[in-house]
Amino acid sequence: MSLSEPIKLTSLSSKGGCGCKIGPADLAQVLRGLPAAEPNPNLLVGLDTSDDAGVYKLNDDLALVQTLDFFTPIVDDPYAFGQIAAANAISDIYAMGGKPLTVMNIVAFPIATLDKSILTEILRGAADKVKEAGATLVGGHSIDDKEPKFGLAVTGLVHPDKVRANASAQAGDKLILTKPIGVGILTTSIKRGMLNEEEIANVTRVMATLNKTAAETMEAYDVHAVTDVTGFGLMGHALEMAKGSGLGIEITERQVPVLPRARELADEGIIPGGTRNNYAHVEDSIDFPDTLDQVGRWILCDAVTSGGLLISVAAEQADQLLQDMHEAGVEASLIGEVTEQHPGRIRVI
Repeated sequence: MSLSEPIKLTSLSSKGGCGCKIGPADLAQVLRGLPAAEPNPNLLVGLDTSDDAGVYKLNDDLALVQTLDFFTPIVDDPYAFGQIAAANAISDIYAMGGKPLTVMNIVAFPIATLDKSILTEILRGAADKVKEAGATLVGGHSIDDKEPKFGLAVTGLVHPDKVRANASAQAGDKLILTKPIGVGILTTSIKRGMLNEEEIANVTRVMATLNKTAAETMEAYDVHAVTDVTGFGLMGHALEMAKGSGLGIEITERQVPVLPRARELADEGIIPGGTRNNYAHVEDSIDFPDTLDQVGRWILCDAVTSGGLLISVAAEQADQLLQDMHEAGVEASLIGEVTEQHPGRIRVI
């Protein structure tokens, strides 16, 4: 296969993007079997709160932020796949309040059956996105694999006092989401040939957009907690924030931005397996209104690839932060708040 022929990268794997993740319930069971990590006073963020990246303090003014993310093709265009995979991995650094410094490529590719130019395009897409982020590619590792996979290991820097963990939300905070959800439904529809070129271009644009502008905009505000919304869906990542912070979260369903056609396609039965798994994992910890049907609940749990930041900000600053984000071109929405009621749970209204 060469670039002159139609490329259906999504046909080469059973799952795509962050929908490839091991489900949260299975992952929790695996991790429970590991011995407790040795205490280290320099480890500011580790495994305990299911955060987006690890943070290790080097000195009083500097800490390392480290993350790794890779997955199978989420779109058919190899250049776009590279961009999306890079944006998704780098997002974890932004979610911790850090700035990306260096990246390393992680490649699995069927080198004997796919044209090498396809891999070149994947790497080119990633390189362009890394450059946009202001980071530097320093190397990588590749293996020959029948199923293509690509991603990055990313190292960033942050001041130890400015780490934005997912477990430090405060009661009364407002919640801002910087990208729409419904990505999993639409990308599954790409795989099934149900979207037109304009619709594919739109969801690709959303996934390939760095969270850089959103992260830089929030720096001037009293942001208490941040996470990026990816494979475990809005509800899964919000629940991690609620449990880690020991507080409740209230989500206003009508204010959650959803990509065009996501509801229509979900009504037609396009519900990814990862989305169903997410719902099964969180449903006992979420109070849904009786007026919200099952499809609406699945959409809130949809497995996202390269999603937006979920930001917990001081209530009195939320409107101004939202305005600043809109002026900077960020598609942000105010979707809920943090409460003292029902700690470790989510209430959808």
